[in-house]
Amino acid sequence: MDFSYNFQPRQIVCLEHQATHLYAEVIQVVESRQVGWIRPLLLAEFPLGDSQSQPLMYDLRSSVDLLWSLALFRPALDTEVMPLLLQLLASEPPIDRDPVASSKLHQFIHQAWQTETKG
Repeated sequence: MDFSYNFQPRQIVCLEHQATHLYAEVIQVVESRQVGWIRPLLLAEFPLGDSQSQPLMYDLRSSVDLLWSLALFRPALDTEVMPLLLQLLASEPPIDRDPVASSKLHQFIHQAWQTETKG
């Protein structure tokens, strides 16, 4: 593999853009294309410049899966993701897609992609 991490299925990964973090589960790694099939779990918006404060969280468990370059992700650290996941798992997953969460995910993906392609 040419990307820096050897991600495995069921591993939690993070994609950061500005003060927002997308946490997702790796479903499958497509080594020949250097992409991963990932399942978004939550989007955390931290106050700018303060990743220690409580983030605004969006539950993405009912959102669509993504195929995305794994080179842009990093492994999510247990100490950063466990408190967020515990908060998320304390509630039932939404039956229907949350339009606000879906919009935030779409916006995040668009901005992250624009930044990467301008590179």
